[in-house]
Amino acid sequence: MDKHAPKEEMIKDLENILAKINALEVNAKSEEAKANVKILRKLTEGQIHSINEFDHLKKAIDLLTMQLFEVKDKINSK
Repeated sequence: MDKHAPKEEMIKDLENILAKINALEVNAKSEEAKANVKILRKLTEGQIHSINEFDHLKKAIDLLTMQLFEVKDKINSK
């Protein structure tokens, strides 16, 4: 199984997609096309947000794990 791309690369790719979506919006003629572009933008922005939130969750889990080991060490040292 391949590893996923680093966070920075994924965000860069999604920002490039957002730029293309903006270009689509400029060229959209019908209301349906404009609505589709809005949906694409929201989905892409949501994906960027999810990546950032996942990074925060990883940091929180790391901190919690460190605290658990500290508690374990204190308990074992008694």
